[in-house]
Amino acid sequence: MVALGLIIGRRVRGSSGFFVARGQLGPGLIFSTMLAANIGAGSTVGATAIGYSAGIAAWWWVGSAAIGSIALALWVGPAMRRVAQANDLRTVGDYLEFRYNAAVRGVVSALLWVGSTFILAAQLAAIGTILDTVAHVPFAVGCIIGGVVITIYFAAGGLLTSARVNVVQLVVKLSGFALALPLAVSALGGWHAVAQVRANDPTYWSFWHAGPPGMMYLALLAPSFVISPGLLQKVFGARDDRAVRVGVGLNALGLFVYAAVPALLGIIARGRFPDLTAANGSANTPLPMILMYMLPPVVGAIGLAAVFSAEVSASDAALFMLTTSLSQDLYKRFVHPRASEAQVLFVARCTTVVAATIGVSLAIALVSVVDALTIFYTLLTVILFVPILAGLYVSHASTIEAMTSIASGVAVMTAVQIGTGGRGVAGLTPALIGLMAATAGFVLAYAARRMSR
Repeated sequence: MVALGLIIGRRVRGSSGFFVARGQLGPGLIFSTMLAANIGAGSTVGATAIGYSAGIAAWWWVGSAAIGSIALALWVGPAMRRVAQANDLRTVGDYLEFRYNAAVRGVVSALLWVGSTFILAAQLAAIGTILDTVAHVPFAVGCIIGGVVITIYFAAGGLLTSARVNVVQLVVKLSGFALALPLAVSALGGWHAVAQVRANDPTYWSFWHAGPPGMMYLALLAPSFVISPGLLQKVFGARDDRAVRVGVGLNALGLFVYAAVPALLGIIARGRFPDLTAANGSANTPLPMILMYMLPPVVGAIGLAAVFSAEVSASDAALFMLTTSLSQDLYKRFVHPRASEAQVLFVARCTTVVAATIGVSLAIALVSVVDALTIFYTLLTVILFVPILAGLYVSHASTIEAMTSIASGVAVMTAVQIGTGGRGVAGLTPALIGLMAATAGFVLAYAARRMSR
């Protein structure tokens, strides 16, 4: 991965190649770079851990991402690509300033820069867990190793590099899981043995469990996969609308098929290793334990390579958000508007190193993959979902409504998160309550402005 990234990175001479791959991505590369980014720490180590503790309802972690990806493929993605191409937009920040003003761009960019460090930390924590389980490398050292790998190949060429490296990563991870699942089922004793895991617990086998974990992940995850800057900026690099619809649509189909894999692997791990708990520091280890101790060594090694590829590909998607947000949305726009292409590219590469360092530090501090991802997806949803969709589909939406929506969503979500310890109210998660507050803030501000005319 490092070698391929450095070779491709030699083609990058300006920020256009780094940020949007010069608008040359066809359906195949859109599909591979999207699916590679979406099957990361949360969809492997995290979702397997959820399946281990909560059962088949863990399907909704990846399934919700697939549902959000459908909306991105059919409606939001093509519309955003057309706007970006017509106005030479390279980031979601560019779009927010084009649609609203520089203040919205600055506020969102700063908030997302903070939030995006948590998704990077989640991927690096998963890498640390894998290397700890497999080779007894200290967790912190494993996080550092992962950070070094992604920093080198992503800093070399940004999206132009990661889109092509993602093809290799996707082949490895899909091959690994295709081999691992049937052999893990066989090692446990077949499908009958899988069905006997916690057979006396109906909640464990309830697919329609509200949760979380369960269907409530729809509110947390589906909106995030419609408006995630890391995914939208890959859309900005698409060749045309067909590349978006086909590439992102195939990504959604792949997620639907894959969603059952980590849930089942978690259940298998529960049957084989019933005593793994967060209390003994094993919250993230069900998947590495299966690959290490239930499969033939060659297959387990391929599976571990698949998991490592998954975490690294999602890490570069997080770095993509962090580097573009700081270099293009903050540095280029507010610090040095006259910066040349070469200067912006230099800042982007420096930001990659800084962001990776922060991500490693957070990974070591947080440890839990799901906790870190929950923080990111919650912030992403309440900050961006309403302003982006309103900007596309509400012709008279203004800066006042966008800022009111952001302030309302973040304030209410934070209050609920702190006040309930993350449990939510009446079955509603902090993310869903924050999204409702953001929507209400937008609607009330819009109505007030229209009535004042």
